[in-house]
Amino acid sequence: MNGKKYLLPLCLLGLLVQQAAFAEGFSQLLDDPLQTQPEQLQSGATLPDASRISCSQSVDFSQPMTLSGAVDTALCNNPQIRATWAEIKVQSGVVGEARAAYLPTLSGSVSRLRDSTVYSAGSQAPGVTSTGNQYYGSLNWRLFDFGGRAANRESANQMLLAAVAGHDAALQKVMVSVIQAWFETLTSQAEVDARQHIAELARQTLIVAKRRENLGASAQDDTLQATTALAKAELTAMRASGDYQKNIALLRQAMGIDLATEITLPRQPERVIPSDIHDLNEWLKQAEDRHPAIQQARAKWAADKDKIISVRSDGLPTVDLTAHMSRNGFPNQGLSSINQTNKDIGITISIPLFDGFSRHYKILEARAQAEQSEAQMEDTTAQIMTDVVKAYADAKTALNVLTASQQLLDAAQKSVQSVQRRYDKNVADILEVMNAQSALADAQQQRIEAIAAWQSARLSLLANTGILSKLSEGS
Repeated sequence: MNGKKYLLPLCLLGLLVQQAAFAEGFSQLLDDPLQTQPEQLQSGATLPDASRISCSQSVDFSQPMTLSGAVDTALCNNPQIRATWAEIKVQSGVVGEARAAYLPTLSGSVSRLRDSTVYSAGSQAPGVTSTGNQYYGSLNWRLFDFGGRAANRESANQMLLAAVAGHDAALQKVMVSVIQAWFETLTSQAEVDARQHIAELARQTLIVAKRRENLGASAQDDTLQATTALAKAELTAMRASGDYQKNIALLRQAMGIDLATEITLPRQPERVIPSDIHDLNEWLKQAEDRHPAIQQARAKWAADKDKIISVRSDGLPTVDLTAHMSRNGFPNQGLSSINQTNKDIGITISIPLFDGFSRHYKILEARAQAEQSEAQMEDTTAQIMTDVVKAYADAKTALNVLTASQQLLDAAQKSVQSVQRRYDKNVADILEVMNAQSALADAQQQRIEAIAAWQSARLSLLANTGILSKLSEGS
């Protein structure tokens, strides 16, 4: 008796404690009662490095556009990303339909009826009018179906995995595009700086040549050659500037922003520290395990194999539990003459006997579809493995060239400084200066191309392996 008097307060306290949690989770329960949505739909998409896609309302384009900022902007603006995200929601709905097949279905109806019976004029019987309510409810529950529902559920799960992998593949594709555009723009910007530096050296050489000519220390030919070298350097700088403007426009396009938006990039680092690219077998294994295109092809093949079981089970018997209850008659009929309640419950066994061989050909079609999916999976895997091997070889070569190009640039810079000092002291002639400047321009070009080749090869290797993420600008 003492325990019972505390029962109601304890229940009320429990309801108050759970009220907030219940209110928060109730809407989610109604939205996805069978818990079909994958984690991505709940927490948002992530990149291979587990970083989130940051979609800010406004981007400060007055600041230099970092690589991560360009990637985030592109991923937030790309319609293909939104389409593949919606496809995940679509497949989540298909999974929900497959899971719902295991649950019973309930239906009911309530009708307000008025029945009138009117006899002919010669009849002595009076007319009868009755008014009442009619109720009806039914329950249907499939108990056994030789694996059809299980196959449909597993097929839907695999297609959901394929949709998630397809979204990851779309992320990879967009990231490859914008990162490649960002690095190409950064490279062209570095080339503009290098060409302008060469033009400035040529301008200083022309000033010295004119001064020496005025002093009678050199002939007019030196001044003319220096003037020609300056004009050539300025022309090359103008072409480099044009390439930069083209690449910056392509970067805007890849980011999905207005082409009139003014953006700048940070300067390319003078020193690039290359990272170890490991062993080829490691890259091949990672590609086989993690590449979203391979994962998508595998999931599609598994779904098509489950579809064979589903189609085959459609031609096999099914066992259903049925129950009905009616009061005052049945739907689409008049009121019963007396108030009565009818109840029935039973087991229904449905056995398909003949369908004109339609099921047979549907099974053949499902098998052929599975064979096609298997072939596509093998082709996708082989193509990606080939791309990884090529990208690995390119990365190894680019890594070696990167080191050699830095040595070449250091030597060319020292040579220009030495020749310039000797020319200022009338020890070297104009040809030595121009040759040294030409060698420096070539070394700078080789260095820029080496950095671009390394970044491109590394990007290609990461992309073909399926582990591409927002690379750091200095990498």
